[in-house]
Amino acid sequence: MTRASALAELLRPAIGDRRVLAAIAAIPRERFVPAPERSRAYENVALPIACGQTISQPLVVARMLETLALQARDRVLDIGTGSGYHAALLALLADHVWTIERHAELSHDAHAVITALGIDNVTFIVGDGYQGLPAEAPFDAINVAAATGDSVPLALEEQLAEGGRLVAPVGACDQHLILTELSQGRLRRTRLEAVRFVPLVHE
Repeated sequence: MTRASALAELLRPAIGDRRVLAAIAAIPRERFVPAPERSRAYENVALPIACGQTISQPLVVARMLETLALQARDRVLDIGTGSGYHAALLALLADHVWTIERHAELSHDAHAVITALGIDNVTFIVGDGYQGLPAEAPFDAINVAAATGDSVPLALEEQLAEGGRLVAPVGACDQHLILTELSQGRLRRTRLEAVRFVPLVHE
């Protein structure tokens, strides 16, 4: 059993989506972790990466993926590329992923790792994720991997397709995952579990 497979087994009691667990088992998390932290790559904890950012706790990543209920045909927007781990997992679960990162260094490194893994359905953008990506909207799913403040940016919710789902950590000191769903032209927001993310920086 690979270390990635062992991580998927560790998460199995909390994650019911078999496709999510299979994706986690398929992606070597150590490739997305800086060398000094690599020995801890498969611990269920967040770890520091470059530019003062983090690679999120595997359980939280898996919960966000499960909450998005991804389908193989989905077009996905990923806000906050970071290490690229989340984008790599999204790419295994959806048709295409557009991932936005404001730090060019992180975007470049994530691109290199994901390309080396043979994943070719991710488009990398350096920019302000707060605004989303209107030129490619609408999206079936939007993943936000940074805390958005008091609410989900309206610009992101407006880029959901009918039937679309958005998951984001919302709040400052007290953060929770929020699931936004668009159905029959109306938005429904559901508050989920407590989390801890670095803030989404707005230019």
